[in-house]
Amino acid sequence: MKILIMGAGKMGSFFIDLLSFEHEVAVYEKDAKRMRFTYNCQRFTTLDEVKNFAPELVINAVTVKYTLSAFKEILPYLPTECIVSDIASVKTGLKDFYEQSGHPYVSTHPMFGPTFANLNQLSEENAIIISEGDYMGRIFFKDLYQKLGLNIYEYTFLEHDETVAYSLSIPFVSTFVFAAVMKHQDAPGTTFKRHMRIAKGVLSEDDYLLQEILFNPYTSGQVSKIREELKVLIDIIDKKDAEAMKAYLTKIRQHVKEDLV
Repeated sequence: MKILIMGAGKMGSFFIDLLSFEHEVAVYEKDAKRMRFTYNCQRFTTLDEVKNFAPELVINAVTVKYTLSAFKEILPYLPTECIVSDIASVKTGLKDFYEQSGHPYVSTHPMFGPTFANLNQLSEENAIIISEGDYMGRIFFKDLYQKLGLNIYEYTFLEHDETVAYSLSIPFVSTFVFAAVMKHQDAPGTTFKRHMRIAKGVLSEDDYLLQEILFNPYTSGQVSKIREELKVLIDIIDKKDAEAMKAYLTKIRQHVKEDLV
């Protein structure tokens, strides 16, 4: 298959490496310097090159801020039958765009990134495939993600946004709060160092990505749960209520245990 990857960033390069030995792969990237370390693929910097390549599948891996604008720029240069796809963690506006694009489409979300995941060992990582869209496009990504050993889930666009609000906004906000109140430690403990590594990783993400995840319409309700739990915990701490603390720890240990089952 002739596959065009849009964007030579971390995830774009990952997909180039992943696909280039079994497919004819090209990358379109306006900043030629970002393609310095790509290999086994054609490198395009102009839309005319994209048109001449005539891809059968496009994977949009640009920064989430530019996902829609990049699609709109490239669509006039694609064959009508070309499947367009994205791997964005934020799907805002994509369903409406796809339905008006005139192209078959597929939308997926690899629930991992180069910041934390071991890209050579992904058996504990997840991927979401949006159930709406082109059947053959979904089959392509399902086969691809299965080869990687990913755990695959199928959600609608709406269900995806609800899931992201839970799985990303809660740890992101918790990390923000930690980073906001932390102070430099000359001799930090193990737990502190682990939280610090997570904070540095999260805060290295693109500002627009973090903003869009937190501005997800379902995020506020999830963040409110953090506020409610903090009120309970502060009350227990202020009262030094050992019995209540034991009950609280039992409750949250059970939550963690159930999640691991």
